[in-house]
Parts: sequence; C-alpha cells; structure tokens
Amino acid sequence: MKKIAAWIALLLAGLPSALGGNWPQWRGPHFNGFTEAQHLPSALSRDDIVWSTPLPARAGATPVVWDDHVFLNSPDGAGNLVLIALDRRTGQERWRRTVGVGDKESGRNNLSAPSPVTDGKSVITLFGSGDLMAFDFEGRELWKRNLGKDFGRFAVMWIYGSSPVLYEGRLYVQVLQRNPMPSDYPLYDGKPERESYLLCVDPANGHDLWRQVRATDSTKESQEAYSTPVPYRGANGDELIVVGGDHASGHRLSDGVELWRARLYEKRDDWYRIVASPVTAPGFIFAGGPKGQPVVALKDGGKGDVTATHVAWRFTESPTDWSTPLVMNDRLYVLDGGKKVLSKLNPKTGEKEWSGKLPVGEVIWGSPTGADGKIYVHSEEGTIVVCDAGSEFKVLGTMTLEGEGPCRGSIAVAHDQLFVRTAKKLYCLGTGK
Repeated sequence: MKKIAAWIALLLAGLPSALGGNWPQWRGPHFNGFTEAQHLPSALSRDDIVWSTPLPARAGATPVVWDDHVFLNSPDGAGNLVLIALDRRTGQERWRRTVGVGDKESGRNNLSAPSPVTDGKSVITLFGSGDLMAFDFEGRELWKRNLGKDFGRFAVMWIYGSSPVLYEGRLYVQVLQRNPMPSDYPLYDGKPERESYLLCVDPANGHDLWRQVRATDSTKESQEAYSTPVPYRGANGDELIVVGGDHASGHRLSDGVELWRARLYEKRDDWYRIVASPVTAPGFIFAGGPKGQPVVALKDGGKGDVTATHVAWRFTESPTDWSTPLVMNDRLYVLDGGKKVLSKLNPKTGEKEWSGKLPVGEVIWGSPTGADGKIYVHSEEGTIVVCDAGSEFKVLGTMTLEGEGPCRGSIAVAHDQLFVRTAKKLYCLGTGK
C-alpha cells in the first residue's frame, strides 16, 4: 500500500489538474482512463442529459475538459479541420479555429482522430494531416507547425490516430509509421522513405527539444500504430512508454533514448498494426496486441531486451484489439470490443476475477472509462453501457442515443459529468456543476 501511495503521489505531482476534476488528455488525468469523479449516473435516461450540442461532422477524437472549457477536434463538413471550444455549463460554442485544410477518410477513420490536450493555460491540437497548433483559452493562436512538412507526411494506412501528450511542461508526439510508404496510402507525398520517431516539443513555442528514431524489425502495416504513448515513473525513473511495431519500449524522457524493449508476441505478421495504448500500474506496464494476440504485463525496471526476463503474465481469453485497457482502484479492466466482453483482472498476477458480455449487438470502438465505482462505454450505434466495477460483473444501466452512429470515441468524465460524443452531437450527462 505504501508503494502504491508513493507512486500516485509522484504521478500527481506532475499533474496539476488531477484533483481539480478535469479531463486534460484523451485517457484522462492519470493516463489510464480513470478519474476521481463522483455522483455519476448509473441507470441512465434522457433526464440525465444536461445539454447536447450539434457537431459539424463525425470524428473519433475524445473531448478534453478543463474547468468551464470543452475542446474537441472535428472536420467542419466543408473540408477544414477545426478545433472547437464549448462552454462546459451550457454547451454553447465559445469559438472555432481552423487548424488544417483538406479532410480525408480511410476505412472508419478520418484526419480528426487525435484528441487535443490542455494544461489549463493553452490547448494544443494535432490532426492526421500533421497540423500541430496551440491556442490560449480565448482562441488566440500561440504557434503552429506541420509535422508532415518537417518530417514527411504520416504513412499510416487507416490514417494517423495517436494523440499528443503533455507531461511536466513538455509535449510528446509519437509517429509510428510504415517504411517505405506505399503510393496508395491516403497522404502519399511522392517520397516513400520514412522513419518512425518520438518527438518532444516545447509547448510554449512549438520548438523541438529532441527527436528520437524508434526502430522496429516489423514489416509492412505491422510497423504502424495508432496508440498514444504514456509517461511512467518507476524503477528506471521517468520514462515514456511506447507500444507499436510488435514491441513495447521505454524511453528516457530527457532525450528519448530507448532504455528497454520487449517483443509482445511470437507470431510475425505483415498486418499486425497496434491500436490500443499502453497503461501502467505500480511496477507494471500493460500492452495489448492486435487481432487476438494477448494483453501482456511487463515488470518495470528492465534494461535492453527484456522479452525473456520481464514478462509477468499474458491474458489470452478475451484480449483487446483496439480498446485501451482501464486501470482503476488497483484493478485492470480489459474490453474486447469485437466480442463486447469486459474482463476484470488482478494486475499483479493476471488472474481473472470476472468477465461478462455487454448488452449491445454492435461493436464497441472506444475504450472503457472508470469513475465512481463504475465503468462507462458506448457502442458504435450510440448505446451507453454502465457496469459496476466491483466484485462481480453487473450491468447497472444502458441508454441508446438513437440514430447518432457511428460512435468511435471514448467517454470523458470531468466535474462529475459525462461527455459523450456521437457522430452528430456532444452530450453532457450527470448532476455535476
């Protein structure tokens, strides 16, 4: 218990928003899908809707929330990529700023998959076009750049989907992509050679602090990843955890140098792109593989190739292909969005404590969100499912937002309210103020 308390205290020291009820990044204040919000609804109904605001077009980006501001990425329906700021209390639009021009779609994705990020002073947004831009809370531009122009357009088959990360005054961007880039890819620019890399940026001015190539022995689409990196403070000090190219790796935050890596599964395949982001708990790092490959738990503190030495356990029964696991109250929750099965695991041993099938017919593309002893997900067609996070699998309630699919983001929780994005609207639900 002392180790857990110390780990949480260290993490919160770098996260001034954590105790303020905000949701500053796509996986929340702790980078794991969990927040300390309370008084959240269980048996959802239309009476729980505080407001709903029409959106100009669909996107998979999860909203981020700071105090009375809600920010979200979106196409505007006219070929532009925009950052929208809403008033959290009313849902009214405060401002809208064009960040890029020329939206594209590929499969289920478009250029607005990444979520913005905020530290309460500025909001920084990234799109699949490579447009990276910062604004103050009044919508005034602070700086802008295009990573495609700097380092080559993103070579990702189903369009880039990683979100930027803010941690202790630095901005981190992950680009894991295919090399060489095929000419039929959505953003092909006539220059096939590519590097996968990690980028650290000064959020005050957009200038590079370091750029580190992240190599892999994977082939074709397996070089690509839609995951978002997460910071972790453990036995090696501060690291950035990266999952993609068939491996998990830990990188020194000061310069991006790789400290360790582990191959996640033995099988090799040309088409094993990784979607789910890593999550962490004291002493452990969890990574989900693609297409039926296991969720892998790695012990922290390794150096070099730790494949043979630091794998603690593997979960194969209902692993995740695309949903990022949730860590809440010293437990790990894994969602198989294709089978609609949610499992609760002991993160130290991998022992399954329960699993159950969610009462929806369609797939679930988002990741589970945890708060107030509950787990929230919503399906492709807009059915919100609330589960008890306790000692047995139990569905507490459902509510369907009819005719508003496809829904492909995740639910954000801030100030004791839920923020649910559909293809048509953003909903605020709950009794929080």
